[in-house]
Amino acid sequence: MDFDRKELIRAAFAAQKYAYVPYSRFWVGAALLTQEGEIYTGCNIECASYSPTNCAERTALFKAVSEGKHKFTAIAVVGSVQGQQNALITSPCGVCRQMLYEFGGDDLLVIMAKSEDDYQEMRLGELLPLGFGPRNLEQPADS
Repeated sequence: MDFDRKELIRAAFAAQKYAYVPYSRFWVGAALLTQEGEIYTGCNIECASYSPTNCAERTALFKAVSEGKHKFTAIAVVGSVQGQQNALITSPCGVCRQMLYEFGGDDLLVIMAKSEDDYQEMRLGELLPLGFGPRNLEQPADS
């Protein structure tokens, strides 16, 4: 896949600065790459009642979908406690994996970065094996 991974990671770090995380103090940023090469960013946004909290990955995805983008090739995810560099990678939660699967399927490249130079890549199908998506709801062909 030909794109600048460092640019995508930098965009995720830039989005991370806007995280609203007064409860967990765990800042997450995401940068989602469309098939057309556009980047949509998002940060996590918490709420005191927790349930309506939204992850960075879904924020980026919802921004893109709300502007008519439905096909994606990669997403970079970064996270850290109180904005410091994290010793561990941050991977998408289960809800985000499911939402990303809806629009990226097994082949979506997920870049989980500690820095521009220290990151791990996996396909979404590896993070969400046997994912449930739009194909599961297609009507079977008559035999």
